[in-house]
Amino acid sequence: MVFMSAQSELFDPMGTTALGEARTPAWIRMRMVLGYDGAAYNGWARQPNVTGVQQLVEEALEMLIRRRVRVVVAGRTDAGVHARRQVVHLDLTQEEFDGLPRRSSLEPGPALVRRINGILGRQDGAVWVHEAEVAPDGFDARFSALARRYSYRIADGIHRWDPLTRHLTTWHREPLDVDAMNREARTVLGRHDFLTYCKPRPDATTIRTLQEFSFTRTEDGLILAHLKADAFCHNMVRALIGAAMMVGDGREQPGFLASRLEEMVRDSKTKLAHPRALVLEEVYYPDADQLAARALQTRAKREEHDVDPRGAAAVQSSENCAD
Repeated sequence: MVFMSAQSELFDPMGTTALGEARTPAWIRMRMVLGYDGAAYNGWARQPNVTGVQQLVEEALEMLIRRRVRVVVAGRTDAGVHARRQVVHLDLTQEEFDGLPRRSSLEPGPALVRRINGILGRQDGAVWVHEAEVAPDGFDARFSALARRYSYRIADGIHRWDPLTRHLTTWHREPLDVDAMNREARTVLGRHDFLTYCKPRPDATTIRTLQEFSFTRTEDGLILAHLKADAFCHNMVRALIGAAMMVGDGREQPGFLASRLEEMVRDSKTKLAHPRALVLEEVYYPDADQLAARALQTRAKREEHDVDPRGAAAVQSSENCAD
């Protein structure tokens, strides 16, 4: 439930805020799912002098609601990174919610989808809202999430380079050993401090639970990577992919990913894969009656002692890890 502060700012005691300028309490939280082609934007977040996807969504909502509406996202994406099913929440007053259909027979959720896409259509299809609905009690797009899943496409060898898919695929000149990359990926599964593979944010932990990390050769000859974790810190996915590719093409020896994880240092050996091939595929949430509890649990800072021990035993026991 959302409350009004003495300064007339909206705040949510269970998680993040969906600030706005409503003169009455915005009690109704809505969940919205959208996708975007990140190639033309400077990431998700609002930033000065550049365009982020958040800015486009919030400006579209402002045109519809007639006030500033802030959205809270499940996971911020970097410049050039895409999303298939990103999740956000926003808070509306009862009057704003009731007014979404205007004179149509649509329910408020579908009406919001139709109206906001009418505005976002100016982006030529690069940003599109798939669904919107009233969120269950306790829902927070960011803190209620159980996990996020990313994919990454690689065309290794110039004979696989296709100009028509270049904005969704990384081109790599040398052939990659998928089996070797999978062996490396398994060595970093589990709950660890991923400092080596992250660009730390102030006062933020780099402890994460990496639940899935694998590479598959697809029917069209490309390599498709999948990564799933409770959360990813800044640059983590691209750094892990980059490290695995260095083993896959022979630039680094087997054991490189695990040894770098153990070193816990971000230096010149940390190489980032190109952002254009990275897609946020899906965000996972618990059942409705567990959303509020999950938000509280996620907000509790991960501590140094709350990680898997290093070594082979940790690798074996982390196959079915959970937060």
